[in-house]
Amino acid sequence: MKKMKKGVLLVNLGTPETTAVADVRAYLKKFLSDQRVIDMPAWKWKPILNLMILPHRPQKSAQLYQKIWSKEHGSPLLYYTQRQTQLLQQQLVQYVVKYAMSYSSPLIPTVLKEFEALEIDDLTIIPLYPQYSTTTVGSVLDEVNRFYFKRTEIPNLHIVTDFCDFDPYIRVIAQKIKLEIEKFQPDKILFSYHGLPVSYIKKGDPYQKRCTLTTELIMKQLGPYPHFQTFQSRFGPNEWLKPATDTTLKLLPSKGIKRVLVVAPSFVADCLETLHELQIENQAYFLDSGGVDYRMIPALNDDEDFIEVLKKLVLNKQ
Repeated sequence: MKKMKKGVLLVNLGTPETTAVADVRAYLKKFLSDQRVIDMPAWKWKPILNLMILPHRPQKSAQLYQKIWSKEHGSPLLYYTQRQTQLLQQQLVQYVVKYAMSYSSPLIPTVLKEFEALEIDDLTIIPLYPQYSTTTVGSVLDEVNRFYFKRTEIPNLHIVTDFCDFDPYIRVIAQKIKLEIEKFQPDKILFSYHGLPVSYIKKGDPYQKRCTLTTELIMKQLGPYPHFQTFQSRFGPNEWLKPATDTTLKLLPSKGIKRVLVVAPSFVADCLETLHELQIENQAYFLDSGGVDYRMIPALNDDEDFIEVLKKLVLNKQ
């Protein structure tokens, strides 16, 4: 029997190529044109996108990206996704490990073609979103299905749709929180997850439940400690999951909570939402409202323990 050629594909959201307004606009256009992300008929959404959002928002977003862009590495999300890929490749020498992005280069179909050219016949795909949502993992699966729809030969596919209850992942985050608690002794821990419109949850998206499960499993490792769960990154006028991270941080000091430790388990690579929204914007809200000390645990990034989590996901070992 022929020995199988195995591959691993890590998939993250994407990033503008540079902080230039034109590049940010191109990225936002692709991202906000995905009907998994914006659950609205195209005839209704496209005029809003093209006439109200794209003429103005890219300039504001470009200014935010400039604040978190690394002079040495450029986009943090791209850099850490590349590092995760390189380090996982070192751990899995018998596999070909690559990465792709949903809304920027290299796109998922491009990388799947590369695997095809290499005659990979067993492929593990890991969307880098611990908590399943139709807006993230669902979108990745759409791209994968479109690519293989008319292919005459399809590799064995192993798709990790969610890993928020994967014990190695939970242990890694719990350990990082434990170390910070010992050093910092916060009044409360704040778990901040990327938000989602409530309408998606009402249609059956399990994302909120998966976030709550993540928090519960981490706290089970830590033992009793005061904590909150909140949601960040609201976009548009619709109702989003609550409580909101920014609103909560503005209110905590008035309740006597002056030292807060923030962790964002839905992000495995630092990006605009962690480096600017949480570390700059929300920290300012908390301190300006009377908070004394605000600390945030970085995303898992290229931490060797997280690379081990990815390796175990590929090998399907707890």
